[in-house]
Amino acid sequence: MSSEQKSSSHGKLIAVVVAAAVVIVFALLSAFVWPGWAMNKSASEEQKQQQTTSAKPEPTTPSIKAKELPQDATPLLKAMPDAVLNFARTESAPSANWTSASPLEEYTLTYSTGNAAKDVTLVVAQWSSADGAKTQYGTLTGALKGTDVASGDVKVSGNATGKYVVKASGGKNKTATAVWQNDTVVFQATGPKDSIQRFYSKFPL
Repeated sequence: MSSEQKSSSHGKLIAVVVAAAVVIVFALLSAFVWPGWAMNKSASEEQKQQQTTSAKPEPTTPSIKAKELPQDATPLLKAMPDAVLNFARTESAPSANWTSASPLEEYTLTYSTGNAAKDVTLVVAQWSSADGAKTQYGTLTGALKGTDVASGDVKVSGNATGKYVVKASGGKNKTATAVWQNDTVVFQATGPKDSIQRFYSKFPL
């Protein structure tokens, strides 16, 4: 090969190397300096991962065992579920919060996930007629303070058998109370807002 041919080949090789180098540098600049899509993509993926982690669904079954009801439990007390989602019944006892309204029977129950900070306190009572329960429902809801969260009709098999109201109160509305009437029975659930919103909507009665 003549020196002239060698010089020509060498020049072409240098041109190819320089062109390749320019392409690589441009690609790096495009990715990390100018549009920044590489870093944006990483940030976006990290954000999505954080959102996925924070949106982890709550358990739907309890991790603790429900406390047994007394052997002489009445039909009303026996109707109280052992668990609602991951809230298990941990306490149940006769109570007298609504004695002035003359219920036939009344109980206070605690439902827990195992974390006392998330406990729900449930008061339940029954009257001899739906009118008595409706009067008590009106008394309780009339005394509720705070921000409206939800309200509507309680329906059984498509028929309205009562109403419900949920209100949040306290600092940043961290606590809530749900009151609902189902025919002759009235319920009042109190606890952290997140717990109440999950609990009342899945309560079977």
